[in-house]
Amino acid sequence: MSRLDRMISVDDIRKVIKNGEMIEDYPEDVRGHSCLILGQGEGGRPIHIVCAPREDYLAIITAYTPDPDQWEIGFRKRKK
Repeated sequence: MSRLDRMISVDDIRKVIKNGEMIEDYPEDVRGHSCLILGQGEGGRPIHIVCAPREDYLAIITAYTPDPDQWEIGFRKRKK
């Protein structure tokens, strides 16, 4: 990633996984069961993490700052 303002730290990822809220569940995902978690990073910045529980670990598929043009206020529901 070349934009420092969009970087997500390992500490923020841990914080979101520990304290965040699962907002979408994907039991039929082709990669295996996964889900989308919403939480807050440093300074209250909203962060979405897509992860998948595995037998021995939690796979982090992606982490990103949600785009307000694609999400309702609060970043819990996608805009239609």
